[in-house]
Amino acid sequence: MPQGVAMLYFHPVFQVLATLVGLYALLLGINRFRFNHLGKRVPFMWKRHVLMGRLAIGGWTIGMVGGLMMARMFWGATLITGPHWQTAFWMLPLLAFGYVTGEVMNRLKKPRTILPLLHAANNAALLVLAIRQFFTGWQVLKDFVF
Repeated sequence: MPQGVAMLYFHPVFQVLATLVGLYALLLGINRFRFNHLGKRVPFMWKRHVLMGRLAIGGWTIGMVGGLMMARMFWGATLITGPHWQTAFWMLPLLAFGYVTGEVMNRLKKPRTILPLLHAANNAALLVLAIRQFFTGWQVLKDFVF
């Protein structure tokens, strides 16, 4: 393996971990939905949900920047991975919206109905796109690395 190519494997491992953390944040958030909209009295681990959400969104964002840097460093160009980079760029505004809405709800605690639903739908869409990234990233590895 040429020097530095191991970095190309760090990116997908890092992103899979960020996605698993995002899935955990979603699972924690389900209890908030159940309480707010289904009338169920269930515990909600607010601080853990916030931490996991920040880690997932931060991880995906760092991974996006890292992916662009590695493409430039190893292949001399960015935006050459087709559906992989295109999906990442669809994620970019969702990452910003998820982070901002999460911070608003964390810092300004009060009863809300619509903002938590928008936040949850946005971040569920992020998870779907992150899972899509797994498959498009696998194709990138097959086309450019293996």
